[in-house]
Amino acid sequence: MSTLDQIDSYVIAPNPDNPRLSRQIMGLDQDGEAVTTAVIEERPLTIYLNAQEIVTAMTIGDYPEYLAVGFLKNQGMLKDHDVITDVEFDEELDVVVVRTETESNYEEKLKKKTRTSGCAVGTVFGDMMEGVDQVQLSTHPVKTSWIYRLSHLINRTPSLYLETGAIHGTVLCEGDSPLVYMEDVGRHNAVDKISGWMHLNEVSPDNKILYTTGRLTSEMVIKTALMRIPVLVSRSGFTAWGVDIAKQVGLTLIGRMRGRKFVCLSGAERLQFDADPSSVPDEEKKHRRKSAADV
Repeated sequence: MSTLDQIDSYVIAPNPDNPRLSRQIMGLDQDGEAVTTAVIEERPLTIYLNAQEIVTAMTIGDYPEYLAVGFLKNQGMLKDHDVITDVEFDEELDVVVVRTETESNYEEKLKKKTRTSGCAVGTVFGDMMEGVDQVQLSTHPVKTSWIYRLSHLINRTPSLYLETGAIHGTVLCEGDSPLVYMEDVGRHNAVDKISGWMHLNEVSPDNKILYTTGRLTSEMVIKTALMRIPVLVSRSGFTAWGVDIAKQVGLTLIGRMRGRKFVCLSGAERLQFDADPSSVPDEEKKHRRKSAADV
């Protein structure tokens, strides 16, 4: 297995030392002793599409442009043919405006909202399954040795997830290399940041793997499918509807990924079992943080 020193593939990595993302708070432990612990900052971010206000999301505040574009893309408000002319972030107002060549009107869609199971009270607009039945995912094979190495590297990457808990991490990977590691208070936000980064940088999803610390719910599967990423891996568990949708679209869904163990409930035909699980070391306790991302 590679060590952290050998991770040179990250295009974007977490920055747990960023003072804007967390702060130290004094408290008492179970013995009544004074302790200091790091807690996540969260702040509202209002997203506009042209002149129309779309949503206000609670977020840690990093990469607001990627979050806005990814959110709009994953909600079907930005189509593949839409041309983005500008993405403006006003740090003082906590507002992002995404401008396109063609004006848009989503008043009717904004009236239909479904509250999701996300920890940060995620919101997805109506017609959740719109476009999913047209998704075509690539059939690139996936080696189990890649999955083990990704888990090993990602779990040892310095992050807010390891530092503070109460946050979700989502990582875009290619083969056995992690590329973009995003974190946020809601796993949907973390995925949207990756979607926005991919869209603005015209990154192909065909040979990618999405790794998340969060649950494999229906919306996580839908977003991954709409991003056309064929493989979704999580440290956490599944929901039945998430599995059903994964099977419907042919997405490889791997959960309970810890140490040498994992469970694949959909898309196993992509897997190449090239690694001997007995040769994979158990996950050390310090990399098994139990937080809101694991429940």
